Amino acid sequence: MHNLFNRKPTETPEPVKARVKGSLPAWLQGTLLRNGPGLFSVGETSYNHWFDGMALLHSFTFKDGDVYYRSKYLRSDTYNKNTGANRIVVSEFGTMAYPDPCKSIFTKVFSYMSNIIPDFTDNCLINIIKYGKDYYSTTETNYIHKIDPNTLETLQKVDYRKYVAVNLATSHPHYDQEGNTYNMGTSIIEMGKPKYTIFKVPSAAADSAMQQPCLKNLEVVCSIPCHSCLTPSYYHSFGMTDNYIIFIEQPFKLDILKLATAYYRGVSWASCLKFDADDNTLIHLIDRRTQKPVATKFYTDALVVYHHVNAYEEDGHVVFDIIAYKDSSLYDMFYLANLQQSAEQFEEKNCLSCPPVCKRYVLPLHSAKDAEIGKNLVKLESTTATAVKDKEGSLCCQPEVHCEGMELPRINYNYNGKKYRYVYACRVEWRPFPTKIGKLDVTTKQMLEWQEDDCWPAEPVFVPAPNAVEEDDGVILSSIVSTNPNKSPFMLILDAKTFQEIARATINADIHLDLHGYFIPQQGERPPQEDTSVAR
Repeated sequence: MHNLFNRKPTETPEPVKARVKGSLPAWLQGTLLRNGPGLFSVGETSYNHWFDGMALLHSFTFKDGDVYYRSKYLRSDTYNKNTGANRIVVSEFGTMAYPDPCKSIFTKVFSYMSNIIPDFTDNCLINIIKYGKDYYSTTETNYIHKIDPNTLETLQKVDYRKYVAVNLATSHPHYDQEGNTYNMGTSIIEMGKPKYTIFKVPSAAADSAMQQPCLKNLEVVCSIPCHSCLTPSYYHSFGMTDNYIIFIEQPFKLDILKLATAYYRGVSWASCLKFDADDNTLIHLIDRRTQKPVATKFYTDALVVYHHVNAYEEDGHVVFDIIAYKDSSLYDMFYLANLQQSAEQFEEKNCLSCPPVCKRYVLPLHSAKDAEIGKNLVKLESTTATAVKDKEGSLCCQPEVHCEGMELPRINYNYNGKKYRYVYACRVEWRPFPTKIGKLDVTTKQMLEWQEDDCWPAEPVFVPAPNAVEEDDGVILSSIVSTNPNKSPFMLILDAKTFQEIARATINADIHLDLHGYFIPQQGERPPQEDTSVAR
């Protein structure tokens, strides 16, 4: 696995034409932007974790039956400082960087003091977000970078804190029918209790003629106090319907005191995250109309969630699907020391302690005030999920299980927030690496799969056909890399309905494993999606 996870991909800054086998739909016109870690060592120094690697953007442009590829490293401050010093000088989540040992004692002391309240990295390696007409590479800190979606040039560093008080923010927003973007973040350094803040970025600036960034018109939708003052929850995504936002406050928590002393103690920020298996998971349901949480309290057993799949409203209930784990062992799998082992060694020593499970939860919207204790208030006949009233008046929610072994879920985003049927995802089991992609029918629980020897597929992205009649009218795009050195990487195109290959575009370039992305249709079409997925 070493050759996949710890190599140094070279940039392909100019477009390279792929060799297409099969036939692309004539309507498939646009660009798939992808983001992920690409550079894992600088000079004699190396990162500890795969999620620390410096961001490498790449794109696949579909035009008149041809496919063109290009890639470029994000020119973040992190990239520029590290390459300028020829060593890692900016800390990442799993790797703490320190001052040059030749610097003065004063400089060292100042470095320790300045890291009590850390200025997080701007290495935006997770996803692509659209705010208004602009595209940004993102991570989970307060920094994002505006990029040129055509050339992949890095244009501008942006600090969320200029517009909203958050130190951390998700890379998985939601978009409404008007093109407004919803996201959320955590304020960990502020007077009073830390809080979670949900915010909306309008699709256009108030004065479009001034060409001001849409972030200047950012609106706070709702703030939720952290359940625990010193240990806010880590979260990677959230859910949204037409009228509600679903936020899961899970017992996978960031210890603020440990975070403040991490630099001095010589440990990474990742060591400040802890999972409490004895704690409950709180489910917050925010009414978008009142901009307040609903009165009913919901909770479930301890779990870890990285990716929401979808959510919708049905007959007085909010239904939402997630990918859940029983613990936080997934993150440990991606330490490079583990990934550099042979496949046999990795299988023997580093299996996940629990597989990812696609689960459905149902939240009744009718009042539980007069319901008797122990009563299940879910009235939908289509699900086995329950919400039982306890003696405190809260609802204890238990899920319906769709299937095991799915991650990086995507949907037809035209069905986001609506009742839907299909999930497209990578298939994983007791290790976090996908060797298949699948299509799950959440109604019948049936699964279609694609796989090929020595192939590792990226997150499958659904692109809807124009004038689509059914939910799965469209294609699936997935970037494929191989462990076989004699096999070139390629872009796989599947018929989303049958899950059969209709074309592949083989690329003579160095392509890396990535995380998430965004499809930009040819100008004139409404963007069909956001990434509901979601872990890095």
